[in-house]
Amino acid sequence: MTGCVHVTVDDAVAHVVIDNPGRRNAVSHNVFDELGSAITDLSCAPDVRVVILAGQGTDFSVGADLAAPAGARTLRGDSIAADTARLRQVSSTLHRFHHLPQVTIAAIDGACAGAGLSLAAAADFRIASDRAVFNTAFVNAALSGDLGGIWLITKLLGGAKARELFLTPGKLTAQDALDLGLVTTVTGTESLHAEARDLAHRLASSAPLALRAMKQNLLQASTTSLSDYLLAEVDRMVQCFHSGDAREAADAFLNKRVPSFTGR
Repeated sequence: MTGCVHVTVDDAVAHVVIDNPGRRNAVSHNVFDELGSAITDLSCAPDVRVVILAGQGTDFSVGADLAAPAGARTLRGDSIAADTARLRQVSSTLHRFHHLPQVTIAAIDGACAGAGLSLAAAADFRIASDRAVFNTAFVNAALSGDLGGIWLITKLLGGAKARELFLTPGKLTAQDALDLGLVTTVTGTESLHAEARDLAHRLASSAPLALRAMKQNLLQASTTSLSDYLLAEVDRMVQCFHSGDAREAADAFLNKRVPSFTGR
């Protein structure tokens, strides 16, 4: 546990919680420093198969912490060079979260706006409570957007819908987000975290090597040509086929039992 980011691991599932009390989990530069350290540690944790990202209390994150002390903000106005360097550092944290080898789930309660929405969009799954509210927010603050939110939501929803959400921002209910395809599931507030844990444990019961290789396939599918993608896909498929887990899966199927995977 750290100051603003709490990390616990339970049965191959890591729970990462943003905790900025009194600020609705707004994300300062300090929060991103701690989140970046947590992501680095998790990326090197072979026993962690799924990562759940959530906010402490009743909000996921309202976005950048505009009320943080000047020295704790990302954009401080001290100089263009310094602001650029800090924002690029923060952006690299978002990139590393999106590219974590583990499958990621955002458990979204309450407000999810601006940079908070970008973090949620970077996850593989988004589960929202029925009181969740989404907003791109940037243009209303005379800002063009950061942390890859436009890129991620364009990939998720397409260019036309991304233009509508970012150029004409407004509040989206959880049902609106579900109808758009922005979130995977909407559930009651009281069952949000249980629903996220259930999905995480279902994913964690899969063969670890196959799960990680499939996530790499999904990431690469949207960024490379088909010819380059197929080369990498073949390599991953053959490596999985030669694993002990693949032999275990076949034997379990033939003998009608639950497989026991070791990640080898």
